[in-house]
Amino acid sequence: MIASVSGTVLLTKQDHVVIEVGGVGLQVSTTPATGVELRSGSHAMLSTTLVVREDSLTLYGFLSATDRDAFQILQSVSGIGPRIAMAALATYSADELRSIVARKDEASLTKISGIGKKGAQRLILELADKLGPPTDASAGYRANAQPSVGGGWQGQVREALIGLGWSAR
Repeated sequence: MIASVSGTVLLTKQDHVVIEVGGVGLQVSTTPATGVELRSGSHAMLSTTLVVREDSLTLYGFLSATDRDAFQILQSVSGIGPRIAMAALATYSADELRSIVARKDEASLTKISGIGKKGAQRLILELADKLGPPTDASAGYRANAQPSVGGGWQGQVREALIGLGWSAR
């Protein structure tokens, strides 16, 4: 198992990055939010998991071990593979997923590409005990969201955009 990679970012794309580790460029599949955080030429450290299939070895990378763990737990649900697990983490943070599952919010889960009503019900049923309770006090916004400056509607818009995956910058 490859638990993490650390090295220089050679290339960033919407769905993957290439990180040079010991002279070898590793292609690591990521969510768009992770790709936005990394810059070519900068040093990066990603928590990773290797998915082995008959015809491929695919390395998936995350900015935090929490996101990696959520990715692995999502795949434990029948019918959920790496593609849908990545779509879930591209749509919601790991803590948002915990909150959604705790609230049994099927409508929010159906916003994930590849998840319908029955899939949302299955996720809620199978993940109730596995994901655990939300750890973020805001429980509806991204864990890395900045506190709103000045409050009011501008702060709400800022938090909403961060919740949708835009960077705080």
